Amino acid sequence: MRIGILSDTHGGYEDVLKALEVIGKVDHIIHLGDVLYHGPRNDLPPTYNPKALAELFKNMENISFIRGNCDADVDEMVTKKNIKDKNRLYNFDGFKIFALHGYEETLEERVAMAKKLGADMVAFGHSHVKMLKTIDGIIVLNPGSTTIPKDGSKSAAIIEDGKAQLLEF
Repeated sequence: MRIGILSDTHGGYEDVLKALEVIGKVDHIIHLGDVLYHGPRNDLPPTYNPKALAELFKNMENISFIRGNCDADVDEMVTKKNIKDKNRLYNFDGFKIFALHGYEETLEERVAMAKKLGADMVAFGHSHVKMLKTIDGIIVLNPGSTTIPKDGSKSAAIIEDGKAQLLEF
């Protein structure tokens, strides 16, 4: 099974199109939050088009969302998707991913929660900074941001056969 991971799209329509092209054909996409709104701490992205992005997501059947700190009820209304869950445990053919946005707890707390849930991976966003490493036997993944990277490059991730890969574009 091939899983795409997006985070912190912040309304960047063209950036999401590029991310989808880079991740290629996937069985499912997990979006780790901050879907449409650019947020009060960020400049308006050049590719900001939340209306078009909402329409794109509305028409995708293989995507699910985690609620980020910039997400609101209106995001659910325009995408017609559930964006209520602050975290979720996914199970893809026995590979378990604990997904959350990642702004209410420390990295250590996220890893501890993933271990307690029996997850193989913890995936989170929020910082707009890519991360891929293993801590206490848990794969730790932050795909960075498709739209407003804080580490120099726009990015997403894929998971295939229990291995994660960061993809820059």
